[in-house]
This record gives sequence, C-alpha cells and structure tokens, in this order.
Amino acid sequence: MQNANLYALFESRFPQDKSACAIETHDGLYYSWRDVERATAKMANLLASLGLPPDARIAVQVEKSAEALILYLATLQAGYVYLPLNTAYRAAEIEYFIDDAEPAVVVCAPGNFGWVSKIAFQSGTKHVFTLGEARDGTLLERANHFPDSFATVRKLPDDMAAILYTSGTTGRSKGAMLSHDNLASNALVLHEYWHWQEGDVLLHALPLFHVHGLFVASHGALLNGSKMIFLPKFDAAEILRHLKRTTVFMGVPTYYVRLLAEPGFDREACANMRLFISGSAPLLMETFREFAQRTGHTILERYGMSETTMQASNPYDGERVGGTVGLPLPGVDIRVVKGSPAGELAPCAVDEIGDIQVKGPNVFHGYWRMPEKTAEEFTADGYFKTGDVGKLDSHGYLSIVGRSKDLIISGGYNVYPKEIESFIDEIDGVVESAVIGVPHPDFGEAVTAVVVTRPGAQLQESAVVAALKSKIANFKVPKRVHFVADLPRNTMGKVQKNVLREQFKDG
Repeated sequence: MQNANLYALFESRFPQDKSACAIETHDGLYYSWRDVERATAKMANLLASLGLPPDARIAVQVEKSAEALILYLATLQAGYVYLPLNTAYRAAEIEYFIDDAEPAVVVCAPGNFGWVSKIAFQSGTKHVFTLGEARDGTLLERANHFPDSFATVRKLPDDMAAILYTSGTTGRSKGAMLSHDNLASNALVLHEYWHWQEGDVLLHALPLFHVHGLFVASHGALLNGSKMIFLPKFDAAEILRHLKRTTVFMGVPTYYVRLLAEPGFDREACANMRLFISGSAPLLMETFREFAQRTGHTILERYGMSETTMQASNPYDGERVGGTVGLPLPGVDIRVVKGSPAGELAPCAVDEIGDIQVKGPNVFHGYWRMPEKTAEEFTADGYFKTGDVGKLDSHGYLSIVGRSKDLIISGGYNVYPKEIESFIDEIDGVVESAVIGVPHPDFGEAVTAVVVTRPGAQLQESAVVAALKSKIANFKVPKRVHFVADLPRNTMGKVQKNVLREQFKDG
C-alpha cells in the first residue's frame, strides 16, 4: 500500500538535480534540495528519538525562516501532527492553545523561552526547544547530532497531519484537524489548476503559521520542485527587488495595495511574472482594476479557509472576474442555500444570497476534541457550513457577501455589509470601508459605516449618506458614518469587525 504521508508526496516530486536551489533567503543563503532533505531528516530523527506517541502534536511559534519550514516537513516525515501558532499570540492565548492541544513538543523563539516554557511545562509538555530566525536555538543544536537520513513514517490518507486553530473572534478558538489526504489532494488540484510549470520561482512573503503561506504557497513550490525566494515579511521595496527573478507571487490584498503605491511597480517590473494570486481577505475592485492597468496582469482571486484549505478559484485560462472568488475547484462541490418555511434547506436562485456550504476531499475531519461542535457544522448530507454568506452567478462564479456573524438585522430586515461597502468604496475620496451593526433601541441593530478616506479628501458624513440613499434601500443606509485613518486588521489582512463593533457600540 502506498504511503499517504504528505512528505513522501513532496519528496517524490523534488527535482532530480538535488544540488539545485530550493530556498534562497533574503540575506543571500541558498538551500539546495539536498540540504532540505538532510536537514529534514536530522530534525525528524530528533523528534523520533523523544519517544513520542504516534499522534503527538508539535506546537510551533517561531519567526519565519527556512528552518521553520524544514521543521514542518520534519514533523510530517516523522509522522507527527504540526500545530502552527501565530507569532503575535501572547501568554494568555498560548496558554489556551497548549492546554487544549496538549502538545508533546513546543518550539518557540529563543527570546520567548522563559514564559513559553513555563506555560508548556505546567501543562504537561515534556520537551521545549527554541528556533531563531538567525538559524540559532536549541532545536538546531540538538538536531545537528543526528543522522541526515530518515525513513518516512507510513501514514494512512485520513491520518491527521496538522491542526490549525481558527481566529476565535466569535468565541474560543477551534482546532481544525487536517489529514494528509486533505492537504495532498488540495495541493495536487492547485498544481494543475494554476498551471505550475517547470522553471517557476515562487516569491514567498507570507507568514508560515497560516493556510496561505504554509500550505497554499509552500506546498505549491514543493510539489513542483520550484525554488522559493523567502522573505521574512512583506516589504514592497524588497518585492520589487526580487520580482524580475520570479514567476509566481501570492499575497493578501494589502500587499497589492502597497505594491501599487510603489512608483517602480509597472509592466517592466512584472515582465517575468506569470501569476499573481490573492486571498485571505476580500480584494477591492479598485485594486483589481488598477493592478491590471499598471501591470498588464489580472490578479487571480481564490477562496479558502482553515477548515477546507482552498475550495474555489478564478480560472487560470478563463475569465478572472473581479469581485468574485471564482469557480469551485475540481472535485469540490459548493452550494448556496437558504432555509425554507418548512425548516429545510433549499438551493438559492442565481444571484440570490444565502449560506455557503462545501463538500470535497479538501474538507477537514472536524474540530479537535469538539465532537458536538463538529456535528453542528456539518449537514446531514456531509456539507460543511462555512459560515460565509454569498451568491453564485449564472456562470457559476461565487461571490462572498460576508460572514454570517456579520449579518446585520435592522428593523427586521437582513442587511449584508459587503453590498453596502461596495457602494461606499465607489465614492470619490474613499479608500475602503467596513459596515457593521451596533446596538440600537428601536431597530435592534443600526447599520454603521467606518470609512477610510484618501489624504486630503474632505468627505462629510452627510455626503456619504446622500450618495447611498440614491442607490440602495433606506433600511440599508448607515445611520452613522465614522471616518478613521485605518481599519483594524489581523495578520492576514482581514478586517477585524469585532474590534469595530466594540469601538463604535455606543455611537
């Protein structure tokens, strides 16, 4: 029986010339494919020497580096479960994740060892290592003494490969359990769908604790045997410096906005590029249009989440429709449904807004130690309830209207923030907007807009309200419009509407 271990799939696709460059770092280091294999084996041998149970969790909160990616590969190769943690998390958050996941091993940044190890040891974790972005720390010191070859542990397709904790903005974070097959099937589909080809080079500026950077970007390059240029974080000037040597770039919308602010970002700078991909947050139509005009490239927007990895994408060859996340990926079934008077689910008509549900080999197996929550989130016929609200057009393209938790019910009417935001964003002088619901004694919730304006723009609340009244129903028009310098975002660029609701709840 074939080994379903995801690392075995990657290794089978590494280039024949193992001396070729696999990872080039921002500070000029080159890791060959042979270097990656050997370093992975050393770390896998170290983990295997600890006498861990077969499903042991390896929790990792470290800064981005080539060694951090190698640690992920070593965890897979040794047959354990990888648990990436956002580098922004502080003590209370880390305590929750370690208590919940009970990792056998924790790896943290050297500067955080004092407080992280205290939390870990108190929770019963036996092993705490450090890994620094400057290739320092006890993990590498220990691993260096082990052999540089390792027999990849055999895994079944449904065996767990990773746990990704959701952001937890509406309650305590949930650990999405992803199997080797979830990740492998999605990587193989994207490899074909996005036309990965020989000679591709990935410019990697995303963090490694999230689906986008760890799975979508890294898996694509590993599966294709493609070189990655590793940047520790997004820096527009650094992107421009490397862009002429790369063919594929993946980013969140904020990255593209910042690139467009660079005078040198033009068609010549992008002459060698094959594909720009955007995800993790909605891409503004203004950014979509300006990017195409400036570069001659049309951004490919896609749709995924921690529980499903990628599930929809605009096509590589076909039309890439701005404002949509494209078509369901091959093998993935997406439906938009609404409740019927009888309490049953009914499919929505074309362009009718409803709840997005998905089914396919990419969909996770459930939430870690939350069987009741898992059961709640799946329908009787096996579809996962994404919690997103959207619509399908006549050509099957999916548009995301928002999260179901962001739905505003004002005076008994359903108001979808994305619809109103799209109209506000068209107003001269507006950079972007976020629409939220805040408590209201008469309406239950009052529609409220939070708007970022261009420097020098003299927009007034009354002008925004007047512009909207000519375009949308009165119950959708914001009762208040607040102007701010920036919208609060998480590390992946998603607007934190929970923060805005708290900030303007008395407004």
